[in-house]
Amino acid sequence: MSVRRAILLLASFALGALLIGLLMRLGRVDLGLTMRELKHVSLVDMLKLLLLNGLLVLLSTMKWRTTDSAIRHPSDFVPSRITAYTVSSLGMALGLALPVQFGMMAARTVGTLAYGRTLKRGTGGTVFEQAFDLLVTFLLSVASIVTWLGNGEAWTWGVCALAAVALAIIAVKPLLWLMETLLSTRSEKAVRGLVSRIFPGQSSFVERSLRTFFGVRQSGLMSPRLVRRLLVLSALRFGVIVLMAEQAAVMTGANIRLWTMAAAIPFAAISNFIAITPGGVGVNELTSVTALHVFGIPMAVASQWAIANRVLLTESCFIVAIASMATAALVRSCPRIFGNRRSATGVKEI
Repeated sequence: MSVRRAILLLASFALGALLIGLLMRLGRVDLGLTMRELKHVSLVDMLKLLLLNGLLVLLSTMKWRTTDSAIRHPSDFVPSRITAYTVSSLGMALGLALPVQFGMMAARTVGTLAYGRTLKRGTGGTVFEQAFDLLVTFLLSVASIVTWLGNGEAWTWGVCALAAVALAIIAVKPLLWLMETLLSTRSEKAVRGLVSRIFPGQSSFVERSLRTFFGVRQSGLMSPRLVRRLLVLSALRFGVIVLMAEQAAVMTGANIRLWTMAAAIPFAAISNFIAITPGGVGVNELTSVTALHVFGIPMAVASQWAIANRVLLTESCFIVAIASMATAALVRSCPRIFGNRRSATGVKEI
């Protein structure tokens, strides 16, 4: 690691710590009391959180495998379900130490080294499927804004949220038609001509980038069925995130209604995509607390929940990652019991 990168990494950690300190000061959080309360969390409540975290990883894995099935070559080897799940769980855990948007990408890129087309399947596939998470959270943030402006309650947010997701699903086909039109052969020729005039001696990188960009129209990524499936899975994934946040509130005694949590979470989720601190530490908490306070939750309650939620989320992510790694190792060590199988498309899974 270069000195410059080391300095940036240290600055990122320092910024996260500074933001957490600011939050604790603003919310007058007693860290010692919060940690003592977490030590007395019941085993049943912790198991509920772990199951929700496991379900969250499962939905993320399903999204990645769905995307991978559309972009991989027919002859490519496919990671087994348990391998894909393990890589995704490690990506979530890694996202607590790196900026969130890079954690999953890094884990899947490394995780597909043995399967071919690493950048396309690991990096590109992750970026594509996570774009739907960002789209869904943006749509739901609009529902939250409408609810707040109209002084609405649970039913207002629920109706607006369902309408936003439903409209997105309905609009898939016409939007894909528009994209296909924009990516037509005529458009490609025009863009290539413009690029050649701006960059007379264009590099192979520019050429590959253009070929990849316009090659999307011939890939399975333009399938309405695929896009709708990813939208639905992203919406379900958001629901699980809300349930995890609410479970953390129950475990810490924070009186935060489920719909209020659902209305605040979109802004925290969006902040994760632009956060420059490890795991979005500080940025995520400040955004969550601000959104909850706007919806009527006292600053002290929201701040204590945010700190406790970070601790519980970290703990659950590492437990799920360790458990999935142990399961994957067991499957690999017992090939006679868990033999190689072929997927429904006939592609060998290893």
